[in-house]
Amino acid sequence: MSLAPLAWLPSGALTILKEVARHLLRRPVVGICAVASTSDGRVLLIRRADTGTWALPGGTLEWGEQLRDALPRELEEEAGAHVLAIGEVRGVYSRPDRDPRFHAVTVCVKAQVGDALAGPKNRLEVREAQFFRVDELPGELAMGMREMLDHALGEDLRVMLE
Repeated sequence: MSLAPLAWLPSGALTILKEVARHLLRRPVVGICAVASTSDGRVLLIRRADTGTWALPGGTLEWGEQLRDALPRELEEEAGAHVLAIGEVRGVYSRPDRDPRFHAVTVCVKAQVGDALAGPKNRLEVREAQFFRVDELPGELAMGMREMLDHALGEDLRVMLE
């Protein structure tokens, strides 16, 4: 489906229009997040601009986008990270109260990224990106993501379906 008839709208207005449509349609939104780490095991987190809290990098799928394409796009946009490898799915989360903005179904995937971060592209969305050693990870993460992180870092390879 092409949005060509709406091409005259500023990109920011189009983004808002898509968000409004999601709320009006009252359907779950599909998203992806990454437990992205470097070769030495440091984990990438982003600091959200809206809440100021740390979170796993990720976001919602664009219309017509596949999960495997959304993950590197989100890591580049939110952290300026380069994806070296996409790993296994570590969980699928759908609890309606996890995200206060909308009902999200989130696929959590492991990934390996390079050591360099160019930083967030949109500072209105993400304040900063940083690597943490596992023993330095914040206790709480935004939107129930600590549970996702703990599942992903665990040795149990079962997919957690919430």
